[in-house]
Amino acid sequence: MRLTCPVCGERDRREFTYSGAAVALERPGAEAMPEAWDDYLHNRDNPAGVTRDLWYHEQGCAAWIVVTRNTITHEVLGATLASEAARAGGGR
Repeated sequence: MRLTCPVCGERDRREFTYSGAAVALERPGAEAMPEAWDDYLHNRDNPAGVTRDLWYHEQGCAAWIVVTRNTITHEVLGATLASEAARAGGGR
């Protein structure tokens, strides 16, 4: 898979580290039951179709980027700097 870094251009995905879905997770309160914490720490959705993921360009410019991709077709639909996505209301 190839990802397009907004700073460096198109690169092999091995230059990046995957960090999960680019959505904020609701952290349980301090009084939450252990099951809620277990769910928060270990369980994630695994959607089929278009997703927005957070990637770190570890072996490049060190930018955090949000990648929109289709998990069924493996098509990468776009990428933007995470800081820009957050300003637009779509980042972590």
